[in-house]
Amino acid sequence: MATPNDYAKPSALVSTEWVVAHGHDAHVRLVEVDVDVTAYASGHIANAAGWNWQTQLGDTIRRDIPSNASWESLLSSTGIAAETHIVFYGDNNNWFAAFAYWVATLYGHKHVSLMNGGRKKWELENRPLVTEIPHFNATTYHAHDADLSIRAFSQQVREYIDAPGRAMVDVRSPAEYTGQVIAPPGMSETAQRAGHIPSATNVPWAQAANEDGSFKSASELHALYGGKGVTSDKDVVAYCRIGERSSHTWFVLRELLGYKNVRNYDGSWTEWGNLIGAPISNPTASH
Repeated sequence: MATPNDYAKPSALVSTEWVVAHGHDAHVRLVEVDVDVTAYASGHIANAAGWNWQTQLGDTIRRDIPSNASWESLLSSTGIAAETHIVFYGDNNNWFAAFAYWVATLYGHKHVSLMNGGRKKWELENRPLVTEIPHFNATTYHAHDADLSIRAFSQQVREYIDAPGRAMVDVRSPAEYTGQVIAPPGMSETAQRAGHIPSATNVPWAQAANEDGSFKSASELHALYGGKGVTSDKDVVAYCRIGERSSHTWFVLRELLGYKNVRNYDGSWTEWGNLIGAPISNPTASH
């Protein structure tokens, strides 16, 4: 088990024990974000808010992250102020919790963490879940302008292909990376073509986690990514299918390992695999 001091930014993580001790503190706001949007209602950590990634963590009309105004409205309604310490957690080893962390960082929130291990670790430890929905007094939250240094767009991604000093990490499953499937079973967001972005390295996101959902140690993570050529001296872009698994990897590289230049390409494969003329590597395809 890694200790916080192994990581470049120890404050980016809090333990389940910390949440037990501080989850009701006035300056702390727990927020659950799950892949399964019904999970929160079935039981959540006491005093935790629940956000729906499908309706609250993206623009509901166009394909994009929440606007500055929508983000301000969401945080205000959740009783979050500029000085609030937001602690995100969720299912699937914090997939969408990491995405929420990335959006919060993009919009300049200073005090934000993930609960290490997410719902999985909390449940493995037999800690209590409640169904009571907490009420929070609304605030008037003011977001910063978006920090686009941690976000990649498709035109920028093209410049990373085979570029010296740059690396791309495709964090999807090997079957998605090699083009055997376009999307995981049951996932509706998809693309017209399968494969991966040329020169991208495949490091599936889940390899960064232990069996209990917590993050591996810094030394293990450096070996995992460094062994694939995704090293701290390079500018790195991470991508997946819709940007949530790559947020998890972005978190590992930037917050836990201290890489200076890491971008999350949230357009990911659902954008790239639909772009007319975009270069694709697909070793399983017939030509």
